[in-house]
Amino acid sequence: MLVVISPAKSLDYATPPTTRLRSQPEFAAESAALVARMREYSPPQLERLMGISKKLADLNFGRFLQWSETADAGNAKQALLAFTGDVYAGLRAETFSEDDLRYAQEHLRILSGLYGVLKPLDMMQPYRLEMGTRLRTERGANLYDFWGERIAEALNAQLASLGSAVLVNLASQEYFKAVRRERLAARVVSPVFKDYKNGVYKIISFYAKKARGLMSAWILQQRVAAADDLRDFAGGGYRYNAAESAAVGEPVFLRKST
Repeated sequence: MLVVISPAKSLDYATPPTTRLRSQPEFAAESAALVARMREYSPPQLERLMGISKKLADLNFGRFLQWSETADAGNAKQALLAFTGDVYAGLRAETFSEDDLRYAQEHLRILSGLYGVLKPLDMMQPYRLEMGTRLRTERGANLYDFWGERIAEALNAQLASLGSAVLVNLASQEYFKAVRRERLAARVVSPVFKDYKNGVYKIISFYAKKARGLMSAWILQQRVAAADDLRDFAGGGYRYNAAESAAVGEPVFLRKST
């Protein structure tokens, strides 16, 4: 079983990593090409392109200038430990044992606008480049065109190495759209998390993101290997509901109170 999640906008490079284990991103050459393209933009242009504030535009302008093709402990951090935000608050990777991290390295992938696909221990430099950014490159009008079939092919390769044909999609729609489903040699399972509010069960973004992190951690730490076993997930008070899980490949988990 292979799990995919989204990255986060917020990063933590101040806290020392909890492990010395590390690896290098698979698509370093593609990332360098994207950074070179982003260096063509001034801060005001980045502000418009990325829909961010002047402060964030200035910050990321500096990040792209400082980005190096060599990633080490001096300028980078393991991706799983560098990202923060709702999903990663649920994941709590800083509590993982070395064995958990090694298992995650084989069974978890982080989708990324700049890096395409990241392994948990890949040394990642600080950046912001969302997958939905309409950045024109020689490959097309946006980052979906830039990455093309590469992400699906990378996931297929890892699935093959695991001897698995199940991919658990715990990423957002924006990021999973970068995976060419027609090229993916796997059964995709996309869990849905709903909370009870105003008399109905609905997806509440903040809680759903944290639940994706909780399920990711549970899969990795419990070494869950079968898709049907996902129904046993009970993190954060969520419970599998068979009646709501009508759509094929979309098990629904409900929570009564928040």
